[in-house]
Amino acid sequence: MEPQLLYQEIQPDLTAGESVLWSGQPSRKVIFHTPDLFVIPFSFLWGGFAIFWEAGVLGFFGFGSTKGPTPDSLFMALWGVPFVLIGQYLIWGRFLYAAWKKQNIVYAATDKRVLVVNLGRRRKVTGSFLAQLPTIEKSVRRDGIGTLTFGIAPPVAGRGSTMASWDGGLTSPVPTFVDVEDAESVYRIISEAREKVLRKE
Repeated sequence: MEPQLLYQEIQPDLTAGESVLWSGQPSRKVIFHTPDLFVIPFSFLWGGFAIFWEAGVLGFFGFGSTKGPTPDSLFMALWGVPFVLIGQYLIWGRFLYAAWKKQNIVYAATDKRVLVVNLGRRRKVTGSFLAQLPTIEKSVRRDGIGTLTFGIAPPVAGRGSTMASWDGGLTSPVPTFVDVEDAESVYRIISEAREKVLRKE
């Protein structure tokens, strides 16, 4: 999205006298995150077993009736369809969903706040004042693409993962700039703006 269009999307949410220091969108590249170390193997296990189940109940691999599918086997096959679809989503569908979601997200850092504007079916704005940020968590890859999390996301039961761990942070309950280009520069801009705000208080 062009810089002018980005500003047009952000402008309605700005307060009087608020200046935009940086704006951007998530990178459209397919980017793997730490949770993918678990999700990818799990997705292939789930998807592979679901397809094997479908093939088995329909008479492949020497199982079932040699005269073709029976009413029972058709029922079992239909029962397994949702599991196949879930498996396909985990394997590749979630990447298509992430790409669609990324094109509908705009990030902005102002002299007062950080803003995440979701332009999906319902416009949603998540923001935090710089002076109230408890922490800024930074994670940057070698190619400069990184994620900045402004606050502490509430953990989900077990293993300390966050609610947004399966989509890289796109649905995080705290403002998060996911997969932004030149994340180090964005981090410096926000950190310097935050220091200025804190010195004024």
